[in-house]
Amino acid sequence: MEAIRYLLQFAFDALLMILIMRVWLQWVKADFYNPLSQFIVKVSNPLVVPLRRIIPGFSGLDVATILVAYIVATLKFVTLAALSGENLGLLGFYIGLLVLIKQAGFLLFIIMIIMAVMSWVVQGYNPTLAVFHQLTEPFLNPIRRIIPNLGGLDLSMIFAFLAMNVINILLSSSLPYWAAL
Repeated sequence: MEAIRYLLQFAFDALLMILIMRVWLQWVKADFYNPLSQFIVKVSNPLVVPLRRIIPGFSGLDVATILVAYIVATLKFVTLAALSGENLGLLGFYIGLLVLIKQAGFLLFIIMIIMAVMSWVVQGYNPTLAVFHQLTEPFLNPIRRIIPNLGGLDLSMIFAFLAMNVINILLSSSLPYWAAL
């Protein structure tokens, strides 16, 4: 049963990350012709395109993809809770929103870790690193304005990690189920 639970959680998390990436790529107006962007769009199109015909975008946001991501996040927690024998009822809709928010934060954290490692290894232009820079700029630029570049050493990611962990700790102590997501 634990293996089934693990595989379901992996499948839900992978799909949720792809949907969050799709919204995020559109929000920052990332390079659409980048291989990573093309992969995200092609994998998520079967879920998003049918709903997009019904639900239009709003103010530059892809509402259909956000709705699909919310449904997947809610299904993830409800399915995993049902496997454990719990019935959440209407609380599942609230927890679905929390799952979506936490997954977006986790994805930002992972992308910044990958960027840090790639900056040590990759020489020259890399299309994946270019998209990751586009994705993280809205979060790291405000920090870079406050904390100057110290002799070629960019500390903005360290401060972003600290801020994200503080937010996670505050939310885990104030919101129910946050730590279990």
